[in-house]
Formats: sequence, C-alpha cells, structure tokens
Amino acid sequence: MIKDGFGQFIYNQSDICDYIMQGNDVTNTSFLVDDSCNSDIKHTNTYTKYTTLEYPSSDNLSIEEFDANNQTNWFMPSEYKEMDIAEYVLSLCNTSEELQRCGLELIMYQERNLFNLLKYMKYLVDEMKKNDIIWGVGRGSSVSSFVLFKLNVHKIDSMYYNLDVSEFLR
Repeated sequence: MIKDGFGQFIYNQSDICDYIMQGNDVTNTSFLVDDSCNSDIKHTNTYTKYTTLEYPSSDNLSIEEFDANNQTNWFMPSEYKEMDIAEYVLSLCNTSEELQRCGLELIMYQERNLFNLLKYMKYLVDEMKKNDIIWGVGRGSSVSSFVLFKLNVHKIDSMYYNLDVSEFLR
C-alpha cells in the first residue's frame, strides 16, 4: 500500500489479499486500487465483495482538480444520489413557517451547490440510526440550519431559538 500526494492509501492486489487473509470483512468496503490491481482483481471470485474505485493518479492532478473531482464523487447508494432532496425536506415541514424557512435555506444550499452534501447527510444519518450509532446534539454554526435539523443531523430547532441560517451558510 502506498500513500498518494493527497494522503490517501492506494492498495495493490497483494494488500487486498493480505487484508482478506487477516480475517477482515470486506463486504461493502471500498478500496482505492492501483491499475495493476484492477485487471487482476476483476477476475477473482472475491471481486464482488468490495468496490474498486476508479481513481486518477494524484501525480496528474492539482489540488484544485482533486478537490473538484471529489466534490462530484459522493460514495453513497444510488437511491440517495438520485433522491430529490428539496422535495424530501419540504415534505418534512408541518407549518407554512417551516416551509418558508426550508425553502429559503434550500435556495441557499442550491446556490452553493450543496445538494449532494444534503443527500449525503441524509444517508449518513440513516446509516447511524440503522447501526445504533449515537451522535451529538449539535455543534457550532450548523445548528442554525433548520434543514439540517429536519434531516436529524442535529437536535437544535433553529426556528424555535430564532437562529439565523446565514451564520452557517456564509
């Protein structure tokens, strides 16, 4: 295994075999793999147990290109990637005031191209609930987002406390 210029580990076929032979469960595990691994691993019976990620060499990317590439590649199930997050959030609203607040915030998220982040947060919260993982009540300026409250990312009702979302989405 090697570490690329961005601090991520790249595995080869031997690394993955060692990982499996040590008794680690590779179901639903993702590996960043090198080119030599891709052609060989695809022909083994264990290939379906994990996902190989198409990953361009960091030698060919600037930090800005690497960052832009990662912002478009969210590793979550397709049901979350394809969901209409705005429609989902609005469906959680109970009053016209909540609809207005969520509508305003969703416009702000959309202007900043953050809908994929909201989809990922929905996926993350669902996974934490499914696996009985406890997370905090809320932290920092994120508690001023009513949309994040509706997605159960935090437990602070920003409308009740009259918190301004611009504190979070500057």
